[in-house]
Amino acid sequence: MQPSIIKDASLAPSGKQKIEWVGQHMPILNHIKADFEKNQYFKGMKIAMSIHLEAKTAYLAKTLRAGGAEVALTGCNPLSTQDDVAAAMSLEDGIGVYGIHGVDMETYESHLNAALDIAPDIFIDDGGDLTHLMHASRTELQKNIIGGTEETTTGVTRLKIRESEGGLAFPMIAVNDAFCKYLFDNRYGTGQSVWDGINSTTNLVVAGKTVVVAGYGWCGKGVAMRAKGLGANVIVCEINPVKAIEAIMDGFRVMPMIDAAPLGDVFITVTGCSNVITGTHFALMKDGVIMANAGHFDVEICKPELEALAVEIKEARRNVVGYTTKDGRQLNLLAEGRLVNLASGDGHPAEIMDMSFAVQAMAVKYIAQNRAALENRVYDVPQEIDTFVAEYKLASMGVEIDVSTL
Repeated sequence: MQPSIIKDASLAPSGKQKIEWVGQHMPILNHIKADFEKNQYFKGMKIAMSIHLEAKTAYLAKTLRAGGAEVALTGCNPLSTQDDVAAAMSLEDGIGVYGIHGVDMETYESHLNAALDIAPDIFIDDGGDLTHLMHASRTELQKNIIGGTEETTTGVTRLKIRESEGGLAFPMIAVNDAFCKYLFDNRYGTGQSVWDGINSTTNLVVAGKTVVVAGYGWCGKGVAMRAKGLGANVIVCEINPVKAIEAIMDGFRVMPMIDAAPLGDVFITVTGCSNVITGTHFALMKDGVIMANAGHFDVEICKPELEALAVEIKEARRNVVGYTTKDGRQLNLLAEGRLVNLASGDGHPAEIMDMSFAVQAMAVKYIAQNRAALENRVYDVPQEIDTFVAEYKLASMGVEIDVSTL
């Protein structure tokens, strides 16, 4: 394993505090960690992880390490890496860490490659960057791979396209599509953490403002729900007629972005698509609007067209860039258009990620134990994993439910 690549080892005490804190609020993962430590399911295996490099991810890495794996950990977005957490993890025996906050894309890719240099047996991906590299410049690693897991909607979409084209080189489990992931992580996790990021960054009130949410998938539902709870008037923009009807029946106005552009005070993209908000929309927006993205890549708000319209670009506040147009309006973009909940905050709450990462940990165990039966295709998370996580979550909350008598 390569030596860790981090910003500053002296930051480790702060990172250790963060990791210990989330560990106190992740009972499912603690239960799994104890089982892994006892049974050593991954002894002799190597696991590469590319997930947002912050405290909850670190605790998942520690859980896999407890199961006997050698672990290489890197981020999946340069602005979501927390340098103190990376420093703390670099001190862990058997874990290599490759990530520094705010690096350029060339350096970011070098960190991905450093994690892959471990020659993993199993890998965990978030957005599909590791998967892409192993189908492009790192194809020599394919022979080692037993299988992998994918955390996000964007990554699963990319996987299914690759599978449909007959080019998937190893088995993958679509963790994002597990009930105990998307029903909670995507909705309640994104819903809360996006507003945590926006509110802490802007220090502005939400009540009384018009919030435009682009995309009404599970993440968009969570963002819109929390905006409504904070007192906003919510407009939803959609391309899917079924989701548009759902948004209407949930009490939201629905219209095209071109009609929403002059009305919104805050714009949040949650689609996974590129060029959702473009120059045509920027030209119609009010002075002082706030724009933020909660999709995986920084392509939903078209930054090149925003820059082309601007006569002045300045930092208006930490993590807020103001673009002044010829007519004197200032359009504000948060976190460079990257994931606002992670680039401007700590990401999803620990209790939510406890469920998602419990699914991840159990999916990795499933791959390790069923390697001979897995084909090169995208698999759903086995129902027994979803059920296990849900039952243990209820138990940790002190809740009992009825049992069917049929």
